[in-house]
Amino acid sequence: MVREDGKRNFALRSSDGDESSVFSGNTPRQAALKAARRLEPAESEDEAERVELRLREKGTDKVHIYEGWSWRETAPGNKPDWMPDEITEANVSKQGIEHLDE
Repeated sequence: MVREDGKRNFALRSSDGDESSVFSGNTPRQAALKAARRLEPAESEDEAERVELRLREKGTDKVHIYEGWSWRETAPGNKPDWMPDEITEANVSKQGIEHLDE
């Protein structure tokens, strides 16, 4: 369901169907990137473990499936004072969409 500000809510589903967290975004990819940043980051993108992320769009039976990974990276030189020296970057790759039969 779309909120007034245009964002949609996506619940992160585990393999047993438990929905532990909710991420919002204008697109499913935006919510998947937020979820991927919560993964344990690797030292580099090449070493990052790929994890399946299943996001159910609230109010629908659609489950968006992504492969996500995260890694540590040095913050840019023009970073604001509040930003730490090392940040977590993430990326996702869409694997498909499933429809729930519930």
